[in-house]
Amino acid sequence: MSADSLADEVWQTMAAVVVENRDSWKRAVVEQTGLPFSRARILRRLDAKAMTAKEIAAATGMDAPATTVAINDLEERGLVVRQPDPENRRCKLVSLTDAGGAVLRGIGQLDDPAPPVFATLDADELATLRDLLSRLRRH
Repeated sequence: MSADSLADEVWQTMAAVVVENRDSWKRAVVEQTGLPFSRARILRRLDAKAMTAKEIAAATGMDAPATTVAINDLEERGLVVRQPDPENRRCKLVSLTDAGGAVLRGIGQLDDPAPPVFATLDADELATLRDLLSRLRRH
């Protein structure tokens, strides 16, 4: 098996574990924020940096029309603001407002325990997994 195909297999397995075990947390996010989960995902992406609508669409896997609708909704709620991009005045950057940051902090306070499947790993395995994922996240 090549390194690329092994990486693909690991990625698909990791994604499946997350997708199959995150529903209750997603419901809690929707209940707490009153936002569709897709809007919360946009806020989370904007926490790292301001982005153009095109960058948001690419980062979230949304198409351009849906991204525009979502940004409009978040802007109407006072959670994001559009401003001219200082490097390209033809583009607008979308960034979080203080209220958007507060929504993200609220999401961060939600209980999000590891699913029961993690009990199949011992402490050393969990530490190794944590270290590997931390390394990937830094890149």
